[in-house]
Amino acid sequence: MKKLRIYLDTSVINFLFADDSPDFRKATVEFFTQHAQKYALYISEVVLVEIARDPNHAHRQKLESALQQYAMALLPADRRGEIERLGDLYIAQRVIPAGNRDDAFHVAYATVFEIDVLLSWNFKHLANVRRETLILAVNQKEGYRHPLRLLSPLEVEDETED
Repeated sequence: MKKLRIYLDTSVINFLFADDSPDFRKATVEFFTQHAQKYALYISEVVLVEIARDPNHAHRQKLESALQQYAMALLPADRRGEIERLGDLYIAQRVIPAGNRDDAFHVAYATVFEIDVLLSWNFKHLANVRRETLILAVNQKEGYRHPLRLLSPLEVEDETED
């Protein structure tokens, strides 16, 4: 069976070290330690840029270390123009708020590379049914037919159990 392809936005990696949110941290650690190896994990240059913006050097190093520890593959940047066009379209059509351009690019990367799931702890702008429906509508109109689910680490089911 083909491995589920999962794109991780920066929030998921960040919650590995979120001392102020123990429940989400626990769920994130559990995802990585018990389930992640069953999936093909991907990030983009957007994740690297967001991590590089972290002003806390020690925290930034932890995030960078996690990228390597959990073998997250970096999606190529060779389709940047297509990704920027699609991300800007999400904003123009008010699917993603204008102040959240990075979120729009996370979705665009996942869409362009036909990822199965975009995993996020960002319930307001990404991991919710309303956004998923709006994004799928734009994607269909633009000719992207691969279905993209927007989920939190709590919602990714272990398909090997039963």
